[in-house]
Amino acid sequence: MEPPSAPPCRVSVPWQGLLLSVSLLTFWNLPTTAQLTIESVPANAVEGSDVLLLAHNLPENLQGYYWYKGESAMDNQQIALYVIATQETRPGSVYSGREKIYPNGSLLFQNVTQNDTGFYTLQTLNISLHKELASVQLHVYAELPKPFITSNNSSPLEGEDSVALMCEPETQDTTYLWWINGHSLLESDRLKLSESNRTLTLLNVTRNDTGPFECGTWNPMARTPPSYPPQTHISVQGPTSTSPAKRPLTQQHNILGFSMSGPSHPHKSSLSPTSLQIIADPTPASSTTLPLASIGPQSRTLQSLSW
Repeated sequence: MEPPSAPPCRVSVPWQGLLLSVSLLTFWNLPTTAQLTIESVPANAVEGSDVLLLAHNLPENLQGYYWYKGESAMDNQQIALYVIATQETRPGSVYSGREKIYPNGSLLFQNVTQNDTGFYTLQTLNISLHKELASVQLHVYAELPKPFITSNNSSPLEGEDSVALMCEPETQDTTYLWWINGHSLLESDRLKLSESNRTLTLLNVTRNDTGPFECGTWNPMARTPPSYPPQTHISVQGPTSTSPAKRPLTQQHNILGFSMSGPSHPHKSSLSPTSLQIIADPTPASSTTLPLASIGPQSRTLQSLSW
């Protein structure tokens, strides 16, 4: 007699689980469409240069492009409309004549200024009248002039007066840096920087505050100086002779030297900026004299690097 056969095994799967699996598979297999984006080339621009606002991942079946100033599509901020079929550009209310739209939707900005800094928006329109938007931020920086230092007190009294040194000129989006005796500035109880770092204040000056002081300016478009800048000799009238160590500079700099006059004992004396004569090698005939208060017949020579 044969043994009875085992009953077939049946597995019950809830219909909700099957429906969820099918839904997930359908979602994973859906084609993905890349989002419209705009890229600023270059990311940071200097005044007077050209900038391309490059469009990426354009939708299909387009009939036109709209460019706007700002982060939205406002008619009163429209730069221009580009009609693809006729390759025609129709200027908008804020069109300046420096903008050019290409067939791929990109916008060329010519001879940019700091007033052009801000957001720009591209709106695409397809044959079904569907619109897509993308924005980009444009940064335009001024080309930095060579800095120089001014002082608010030419004859401060030791232990009593303060001196404010200001790095000039003032420019937008600029970082100001300071050095004393060739070293980066460290704030102390007697050395204070303004919020913007443009002004360095020396409180209760002493004969140890004679400098030299240097300021530098930087922004994202600052040019890298030469690897071997020309040496600059600075002749300063004063009681002693010294030569601070040379160091490489990475930004534009200007030097203002101070010299002490008066008795050597620790009583009040006068701290005055001296006359500086800056002579750039290798042409000694090319010089710049900064007329400041003269101290005495003796002189000292300081050396530093500049360009």
